[in-house]
Amino acid sequence: MTERGSQGIGARLAGWCRRGIAAAVLAVAAVAAAPVVAAEPLVGHFLDRVAPTDLVPGADAFGPVDADATVPALKGGETIGRVFLTSDFVPTTGYSGKPIHVLVGVSPQAVITGVRLVKHSEPIVLVGIPEAKIRAVTEKYAGLDLKKAATTDGGGHDLEVVSGATVTVMVIDDTILRASLKVARMLKLPGVGADVAPAAAKRLDPAVDAVSDWTTLAGDGSLRRFTLDVGTVNRAFADLKDPRGAGRPEAGAETDAFVDVWVGLVSQPSIGRTLLGEAEYATLGRMLRPGDAAVLVAGAGRWSFKGSGYVRGGIFDRIQLIQGETSHRFRDKEHRRVVRLAAADAPAFADVDIFVVPKDAGFDPARPWRMQFLVQRPVGPIEKLFLTYDLDYSMPARYLADAPAAPAAEAAPSDPPAEAIAARDALWLRIWQAKKADVAILGVALAALTGIFFFQTFATRNARVFAAIRTGFLIFTLVFVGWHANAQLSVVNVLAVLQAFVSGFRWETFLMDPPIFVLWFAVAAALLFWARGAYCGWLCPFGALQELSNKVARLLRVPQVKLPWGLHERLWPVKYMIFLGLLGLSFYGLDVAERFAEIEPFKTAIILKFDRPWPYVLFALATLAPGLFVERFYCRYVCPLGGGLAIPARLHMFRWLKRYSECGHPCQVCAKDCPVEAIHPTGEINPNECISCLNCQVLYQSTEKCPVVIGKLRKRERFERQNGIALATHSGRPAPTQGAKAEPEAAQSA
Repeated sequence: MTERGSQGIGARLAGWCRRGIAAAVLAVAAVAAAPVVAAEPLVGHFLDRVAPTDLVPGADAFGPVDADATVPALKGGETIGRVFLTSDFVPTTGYSGKPIHVLVGVSPQAVITGVRLVKHSEPIVLVGIPEAKIRAVTEKYAGLDLKKAATTDGGGHDLEVVSGATVTVMVIDDTILRASLKVARMLKLPGVGADVAPAAAKRLDPAVDAVSDWTTLAGDGSLRRFTLDVGTVNRAFADLKDPRGAGRPEAGAETDAFVDVWVGLVSQPSIGRTLLGEAEYATLGRMLRPGDAAVLVAGAGRWSFKGSGYVRGGIFDRIQLIQGETSHRFRDKEHRRVVRLAAADAPAFADVDIFVVPKDAGFDPARPWRMQFLVQRPVGPIEKLFLTYDLDYSMPARYLADAPAAPAAEAAPSDPPAEAIAARDALWLRIWQAKKADVAILGVALAALTGIFFFQTFATRNARVFAAIRTGFLIFTLVFVGWHANAQLSVVNVLAVLQAFVSGFRWETFLMDPPIFVLWFAVAAALLFWARGAYCGWLCPFGALQELSNKVARLLRVPQVKLPWGLHERLWPVKYMIFLGLLGLSFYGLDVAERFAEIEPFKTAIILKFDRPWPYVLFALATLAPGLFVERFYCRYVCPLGGGLAIPARLHMFRWLKRYSECGHPCQVCAKDCPVEAIHPTGEINPNECISCLNCQVLYQSTEKCPVVIGKLRKRERFERQNGIALATHSGRPAPTQGAKAEPEAAQSA
């Protein structure tokens, strides 16, 4: 094995550290010196992207932006509605840490007349979500009556969920409703604004603590029930516009209970002591902090309110508590299972659970609220259709007392920055909880890959075993990392990181997708140890798809093409030029660079599994087709992500791949057998092009292909044969023939 340039590496590393420290100091100084600019309404920047009639039917022009950040929609010079941008009124932070901008039109009668998604910057997580589906969902808010949305008397809004984008749609739904209600109240629209007389403030009366029974609580409204039979839910799915809704009906009699759920506020002493018993209620009291509330949910039907989020230990994605503009989804830490209800006349339930509503959620148990249930039906391998149902809940009057008058004070500004930050932090924490199983599996795979690299001599000792290990890992990368976890890195990720350092780096931005974050962290570490090969050769789903498809092509005896070295070497720079071009476009506008980054077929082939319009599918197939004849053609010559990773990989500190002094002088076995031709004819391995497949390390130990190993074995055999002849001559016995077994020790002594 040759060692080269250790002093040069140290010098480069020291220089890199000095430049990094200097750049960090300059960046901090620039941020500190930047002036603080007051926030201005952004609505005027997006009006040219829509027609007035798209937001307010009949409008022919927009008026000037008013001081309240709304825009009049005009018809013949008369105002017939108002237009506003959601991000001007409420935080709309998505996965990328940047706002999702939605324009909304509202009529003087407090009805949403039109909605348009005008901009979103989600390069980290939303790379694979078809924008058309998100836009279609947002446009369905047209016709929503804000007077009903502001109450809980059966006028609740049904949330339509896009499979694979649940959290994103929830963020958009929450911001549209909150911003619309806020604007309606600010404009004092009828039924929502100042014309609605405020109800007398109430509070829960803790003195009402008498223990009763289930029948009494169910009779006076302390417990509320929601039922849905099989026939009703089958008809509801059949009525959806998607014909697949009727294709998989729920089996059984139509009168069988599909959903049968009871809900009650057990933090109220009388209800809690009756349902839980004294000991369990005391335990609940110790669990609650001042201002917290607790809701009991009991289910007996086929449908479970716990849902898949409970299985993952994260968010309970099938239930949501809604009160006015406030919505709260429960996390596993806010959950407590109830083994047995204390009320003797309580029915039998499959699931009985307590959910804590923290004080920070802004929930007032004395006011009406509703529990929203999400019912889903699989219609494909990963696709589902959704229905939402609401159960209204109001505390019976006997539990309430008049609240003391609040002292007059200036209204606190709504949605302060601290609140927005807390909401964003809570979001990424919930996402990590929901994805912890995927993160654990990915962590085990990364640990296994690290072991393969650190103990590569042992791992590559047996060629057949290593080939099976590598093929199995590539299948795992394609199926789990790519198609399941959607953790396909992209050059857009690299550009987003660079933009974040320029515009203000925040860790929360990159914590919104746990598998992507873990993979990027692993890649960053691997660049220092093994250059870009750890990702490109083992962890890239599209790279795995290329290599596996080439293996299938070889089995089918598809002829393989080896490009002349001169042409091959001159095609290498193409991917670097593409990367630099995208980098330049990103400084002009990240959204522009994202559009040109479609040169990567990753979104089509991996994230969307070829479920895109035919031009994208044809392009993805066109990038895969050459790889059937030239292994990893796209990786070698086109991939801008590979080019972007190769640049910092020049700083890698170790040379792990073993070489003989004879490699390239004259032996060319490894160079000819390298899958991506990363070995020069002179024997050097180009770390910029190497994908760390370890094929050369298999050959390094091969007793059948490596001339150096074969020569050493022959020398050893000659040495052993000569020593055997000399020993036989000295002892007076004939020399043993090659391959003969040694005589037993007893026979030799005889």
